[in-house]
Amino acid sequence: MAELHIIGELKTAVDFEEPNLFCRWSVQYGSNWKAIEGHTEGQSCCSTSRIEQRSDLCTPIDLHLVTRGLQGWPKLHVEVYAVNALQHYWPVGYGFAFVPVRPGQHRVRIATWKVSSARITDTVREKFHTGGFSLAKSDIAFTGIERYKLLTKTAGSVELDLMLIFKNFADYGVELH
Repeated sequence: MAELHIIGELKTAVDFEEPNLFCRWSVQYGSNWKAIEGHTEGQSCCSTSRIEQRSDLCTPIDLHLVTRGLQGWPKLHVEVYAVNALQHYWPVGYGFAFVPVRPGQHRVRIATWKVSSARITDTVREKFHTGGFSLAKSDIAFTGIERYKLLTKTAGSVELDLMLIFKNFADYGVELH
């Protein structure tokens, strides 16, 4: 079977309005793929120190996948959450990106969006860091089936550094240049 090693770091959350952030991440893939080592999901610590709207997350990612085919290529999903002084948390960004299709070192920047509201009271509540809106099912954010029905606005972005190692892909007819 062809193998893909994903080694890297969930580095920073950039351009979010909220000060205290943490990030939940996951790697989603199709039925041809199987994780044989490492974690397919995780969470960073809460970053309370910010410099110029940049929060350091510094969370390692180490995953070893095998596959019988290229269909269902892996995607990185991120959900960024804000935390207030009362330890309440709410989502402030959802995003995803495909794992790059070339071996080597990659800097991946995932743009995020958040659920918005047309009501003034909801906007004020969000502005004073007392909560925001969350999705009833987080898979709506990534599948796109019903995402078009949501009222959203752009949020910040999440940066990752990844090293990808491909093994035996040529044996299955995939040429890497």
